[in-house]
Amino acid sequence: MQTVDILREASNRIFENVKNLAGTEHAAGDFGIGAGGDISRNIDIVAEKTVLDYLKEINFECIVLGEECGRVELSDNPKGFIIMDAIDGSANAVRGIPFFCSSLAFATENKLSSITDGVITNLANGEMYWASKNKGSFFNDQQIRVRSNDPIYKIVGVNISGASDNLVKRVLPIFEKHEHLRHFGANALEMAFFARGLLDIFIDLREKIRIQDIAAGYLIVKEAGGLLLDADLNPLDADLSYETRISFIAASNQKILDEIMSLIDQ
Repeated sequence: MQTVDILREASNRIFENVKNLAGTEHAAGDFGIGAGGDISRNIDIVAEKTVLDYLKEINFECIVLGEECGRVELSDNPKGFIIMDAIDGSANAVRGIPFFCSSLAFATENKLSSITDGVITNLANGEMYWASKNKGSFFNDQQIRVRSNDPIYKIVGVNISGASDNLVKRVLPIFEKHEHLRHFGANALEMAFFARGLLDIFIDLREKIRIQDIAAGYLIVKEAGGLLLDADLNPLDADLSYETRISFIAASNQKILDEIMSLIDQ
């Protein structure tokens, strides 16, 4: 079985185990602070256990880097790293807002740039986004690309949740110049929407994003032809450490990147 198929099967199992849990009183609970720094909720724990149980069942030799569980070594001779945010958008999931996902990626080394496979599943409806390196990105079984032509409505994604005063001031011109701004509350799924051409650019300059949030989206965006850059407009890369926090810009083309960055830096 190919690695991407393993990630897809794990994602399907998460969907089956949590689809009736979101928005119920059993979704929440306080299980302490997870490895990623947020409070672990019951739905997070159920989803992570689903993946770990499956990887053990098939004896997949790897090191799991989980948002809640932390580093779990499933082999003394691992093939690489499974980077797991089993529930991205936990607040939405707990409240029953139908925008949350699972994000699973496989990396051969301790760098984002070594990711070879990624899967993001919309856990509100089971729709799946996936990619393997040099093989393209897919939505279910249809190949996807970032938007290449000018849309009727230009959709700009901006995440400023918990942003500093300085960052809010920097991005304020975007709010003034663009009428269709979006942030739905699950970065991984928003990156998948971007890769599918539903957003034209997605910006998160807060220096708060963890590797688990972005790993699968990183590959899906790149394989869909998107530009993926850091805050200095260099190609995005980072190590897989739990201490790593990043900013990123995903742009469908150089034209919209230049347009948006000219507003930020004016």
